[in-house]
Amino acid sequence: MDISRASWRNTTHDWAGAVDLDHLARIRRNPAAFAPGGAGHLILEVVAYAADEAECNDGGRCVVTLLPDGSVSVADDGRGTDTRLDEHGQVVKKPIMASKDLRFFDFPEAQLLPDGHPRRGMSVVAALSEWLVHTNRRQDGAWTQRYEHGVPVTGLEPVAGDGTTGTVVHFCPDEPLRAASGLTAGELVRLAMSWRDLTVEVKDRSADRTG
Repeated sequence: MDISRASWRNTTHDWAGAVDLDHLARIRRNPAAFAPGGAGHLILEVVAYAADEAECNDGGRCVVTLLPDGSVSVADDGRGTDTRLDEHGQVVKKPIMASKDLRFFDFPEAQLLPDGHPRRGMSVVAALSEWLVHTNRRQDGAWTQRYEHGVPVTGLEPVAGDGTTGTVVHFCPDEPLRAASGLTAGELVRLAMSWRDLTVEVKDRSADRTG
């Protein structure tokens, strides 16, 4: 039986917290430091989590879709973001979007992403995006949640299970970061090859128009 979240062992994030506003504000004050090169770096931050899952599962797949409104969808086939029940029977998800990644954020020796810049964690993506929608599928349930600049604006909204597990992170980087990004779909594929356990497909639909 699960017990108080304050007693849960922290690995990548602090389970005792939900939203660290000071942490998110720190990121937003200095986007050039946390998203060097613009939106392309944010994409790599998200794909790095898919690569973590692939390494744990002896391989995995990730699909990056560049969309006409400047948003990006990153879908993987991993286990899904960790979700637990607290002592009150309430669903608690690991606060990966709104709190610091304890492995990387304040460490000068942090893992480098394929663009040569330090990995800082998913909260950087959330904080520097106008909006982000995190859809999570695990064996014990599925839900979606929306954030604006890293702050959740909905609760965990249940979605129908489809027999799969994994996550979809759909986000719209702040406009200056969208404008600064120079990474093409081909370059994203080339950089993603650095993750040997992960197969990455990039779908460039940025030029599509409807209506």
